[in-house]
Amino acid sequence: MQEEINHKTIALSINTTKMSARTLKKALSQFLRMGGFVAKKNKLRSHTGKQSLKNLMKQNTGLSNVEITDDNIGSFKRTARKYGLDFALKKDNTTETSTYLVYFKGRDVDVMTQAFKEYTQKHVKSHDKPSIIDKLQENKVDVEHDLAGSIEKALGKNKSQELMR
Repeated sequence: MQEEINHKTIALSINTTKMSARTLKKALSQFLRMGGFVAKKNKLRSHTGKQSLKNLMKQNTGLSNVEITDDNIGSFKRTARKYGLDFALKKDNTTETSTYLVYFKGRDVDVMTQAFKEYTQKHVKSHDKPSIIDKLQENKVDVEHDLAGSIEKALGKNKSQELMR
């Protein structure tokens, strides 16, 4: 690891007729004034993950789309990010229910199908589970019923003890 750090090099091209120490010094000082590795800063970065449809189309790959009819689009975003999928979301307002069109690169079809399978599995599993609030309401009713029964028993015992005296 230490050797890799020590042996870094830079590539600098100078167009000159005669190379002298003064020319090299001038070129290096100008290079450092510009901020060093300028080429890396100006290099176009390819977007990954969620992005606009325009940026996705700029990457010159065929696009495919899938329709999702759900308001819980956040879980799909998480799954797509997990698989490193480049995608763009577009809300379709022409239908009554909220539907989303998920655009992705044509070459990512296999990755998309796998991510979509995982998303639907999570979605189905979450719908199968009963709501925690519903469980609490059921338990609340049971506790109130048990409490009322125990109060009646206690009052009944007190009355029967008074009658026996």
